[in-house]
Amino acid sequence: MDPVLLARVQFAITIGFHFIFPPISIGLAWLLVIIEGRAWRTGEEGWERLGQFFGKLLGINFAVGVATGIVMEFQFGTNWAQYSRFVGDIFGAPLAAEGVFAFFLESGFLGLYLFGRHRVSKGMHWFSSLMVAVGATMSAFWIIVANSWQQTPAGFVVQNGRAELTDFWAAVFNDSTLIRYFHTVDAALITGSFLMLGVSAYLILKGREAELAKRSFTVALLVGLVASLVELSPLGHLHAQQVARTQPAKLAAFEGIYKSTEGAPMTLFALPSEGPPRHLKAAVEIPGMLSWLTYGDVNAPVTGLDQFKDDEIPPLWITFVSFHNMVLLGSYFVLFTVLGTFLLWRRKLWSSRWYLKAAILSIPLPVAANEFGWVAAEVGRQPWIVYPVPGVFEGLRTSDAISQSVSSGEIWISIVMFTLIYLLLCALYFFLMFREGSHGPAPAQAKEG
Repeated sequence: MDPVLLARVQFAITIGFHFIFPPISIGLAWLLVIIEGRAWRTGEEGWERLGQFFGKLLGINFAVGVATGIVMEFQFGTNWAQYSRFVGDIFGAPLAAEGVFAFFLESGFLGLYLFGRHRVSKGMHWFSSLMVAVGATMSAFWIIVANSWQQTPAGFVVQNGRAELTDFWAAVFNDSTLIRYFHTVDAALITGSFLMLGVSAYLILKGREAELAKRSFTVALLVGLVASLVELSPLGHLHAQQVARTQPAKLAAFEGIYKSTEGAPMTLFALPSEGPPRHLKAAVEIPGMLSWLTYGDVNAPVTGLDQFKDDEIPPLWITFVSFHNMVLLGSYFVLFTVLGTFLLWRRKLWSSRWYLKAAILSIPLPVAANEFGWVAAEVGRQPWIVYPVPGVFEGLRTSDAISQSVSSGEIWISIVMFTLIYLLLCALYFFLMFREGSHGPAPAQAKEG
């Protein structure tokens, strides 16, 4: 089998599994900043018990995230040697910054947060939760800097077959960094909110510290509402405009624009066919909407895939389906949180058992949306592992980035090995999360006297 395909499959398995945990950790960390802040300011034991309870879930996700993230960097040197040689000068700085400024900040204060309760002042304990959230969010920034540079390279020249850094800040703040970063962090807030919603709903339905669970449910619902609305607009809208400007082939694959079109429609549903000829089956579209969303003009032309060579067009089916599943789930998060807020306002939320059950079932949906978004972004830039810059850089193809000395058989062995390890790790993760999550907050301590 093609070693390039196998190397891509192995990377997809390892990074796809790893990507489950950072968004949960970031989202939960910021929610805990709110909960621990309430515990500090009010002095109520209930808020403190909620913080201790959800802090355990944060610790589990952090530990598994670290364990699975280490593998990713090793793969650069084993399976992607040509890629590592080309981007090493660029990637060294952000990855070093992620480790020095972000990871150690997050991990150091996480230890203080988890084990320093009642050993430091309440103000310092709250500060430790804040630093965990800040560290996790900073870590995401530097990782997204590295990935965004692949999407929209800047601040470099190519010499002796290598990309050499010429402008650090131009490379860091390339055309896609900030919008992709805010889009990702906001998605993490949604992910953490839905995890807290689902766990709290379970405790309410089971009658385990239900009054406390109602507090955490309300916090998560309101944060999830705001984050879901912001993710749809302006963040999703601005990100689409950035992709249209810098990666037109990706946008065309997202929306199934096979021919350049004036007044391009936005596709709500379709079954893409790679042809020949390429076309959308059973398409449900809003005329002119894509042109208006991307360029502010319902008659604006949108570049289609017919303007690109066949060997420069991304895989259409998986790109189109992944993108539309992400958008569909994003719309669901808005509707779900708006409905929950309405029920809360009408004081009917806690008696709506169907809604609480739906919250439990919705826990994995933001994780799925994150994965769909990642697949759409990464597959959508194929066949480029580093995207071309017209007139500056002709791009680095994925097929040219693989290690020449690694055989298909060796990659197969590593795929099987990682899959088995990750299955065991996944089983352990679910066991720990269910065991800790189903117990609920620790019982209130009896007061003496």
